[in-house]
Amino acid sequence: MIRLVIGSILGGLAQWFVGFIFWGTPLGRLPFRAVSDDQNAALQAALAQYLTPSGTGTYLVPWPFTQQGTVLYGKGPVAMVHFNTAGFPAMDSAAIIGGLVLSIVTIFLLGLALWLIADRVSDFASRAKIIVLAAVATSLYFTIGEPVYNAYLPKTYFLYLGIGNMIGMIVGGLVVARWFLPKPGVGMSR
Repeated sequence: MIRLVIGSILGGLAQWFVGFIFWGTPLGRLPFRAVSDDQNAALQAALAQYLTPSGTGTYLVPWPFTQQGTVLYGKGPVAMVHFNTAGFPAMDSAAIIGGLVLSIVTIFLLGLALWLIADRVSDFASRAKIIVLAAVATSLYFTIGEPVYNAYLPKTYFLYLGIGNMIGMIVGGLVVARWFLPKPGVGMSR
């Protein structure tokens, strides 16, 4: 089991590094659209004026669950606004550390699942297939599926996010599967 823990740390680092490539480099700008500084200031002022009294939260704009909101929603434009009354650094080191811990835990759970079936799925190719299918399935449903269920959401952003998540999970999982799970017929007992 200590091998799995070590593998999870290394696999989590690999997954985190993929995330860094997708989000910590100029590639991270690809899924976003930008407006001018003046437009940003005006939007920020409007958010502060109209959402700060309600507080931090996620808002559907317009609210579609009233008669007037339904009409406005049908006319557009519509938005889902993830709003926070506080300011944050653009690159938050706490988020980077938290993301690394999350990556390690995620890869540990994936590795644990493989460890539990290691006596039945003992070759790397079969383990790799499980990792790829699990990563594709979870990314499709939990991330890329968001704009499928919520048609107003930007497809480009969620596709980019889903692909990054998928690749990170595959890379991290393959690290564990390749070097840190029991070899066929050797040490298969838990």
